[in-house]
Amino acid sequence: MKKWCLFLSVYLCLCILAACGAAGGGSPAPGGTPSAEPQTGGETARPASVTTTCRVVTAEDGQLLLAGQGDDSNIYSLFWEDASIRPGALVEVTYDGTVQETYPAQFSGVSAAAAEDGGFDDLCALYLRVLEDLWAVDSGLNSDGLTYIGVDLSQTSLTESEQAAVAWAFAARHGGELVTGTWEELADRGYIDKEHLQWEDGCLFTIAEKPIFGSYDLKPIAFDAQKWRSGTGAYFFSSCTATQAEDGHWGDYSVGSEAIS
Repeated sequence: MKKWCLFLSVYLCLCILAACGAAGGGSPAPGGTPSAEPQTGGETARPASVTTTCRVVTAEDGQLLLAGQGDDSNIYSLFWEDASIRPGALVEVTYDGTVQETYPAQFSGVSAAAAEDGGFDDLCALYLRVLEDLWAVDSGLNSDGLTYIGVDLSQTSLTESEQAAVAWAFAARHGGELVTGTWEELADRGYIDKEHLQWEDGCLFTIAEKPIFGSYDLKPIAFDAQKWRSGTGAYFFSSCTATQAEDGHWGDYSVGSEAIS
């Protein structure tokens, strides 16, 4: 009996030693990190940094409003003082991989932000000027009882994120609650009274590009712009044109005609 107990004890010790040896091997577990590297409860290691490219929409006293590029339709707010970063530039932002869920969104742990050499295009700034000019003319349309600022840039060549950034910047400047969509969409959502053709507590600003035919040394663009409060309260910029220089900058624009209703 004693021999049998001794045998069992030795056998159990050998099993325990074998198990310990297997656990301490250098082969990583499938999908994990090598055992020589520290592991924290099976968590996936996060990259040290991430770099993304955005378009600068506005830059005021170091406060940047950025539009994501490519598949990134987000808009971002970033405080970064650098005189070379100006509206229209593409900027590379390096951060820790985390984005705060605010609106506009914010990068966490930003370690660098630098303007790229190429890709400059300040069409966003041009359209912001157009919206501001519309705001200024016949100001009574957007001053009495205005709660909502509607913006429709869906008929422009701006990307989805650039449209969102321009609309947000414009509404923020004038303290209104932003809503985006076409006239029909806003009417379907109950903002515009379709039966009486009026928006009692809002005003819709629209820019719509028009086709240009022919070949040109510099890139031209044509568009109409309007603000609409009701069937008898609207202002129009018609047959507007602007030209993009070789460096990507859009200068001033001309208005073919103006009308009021």
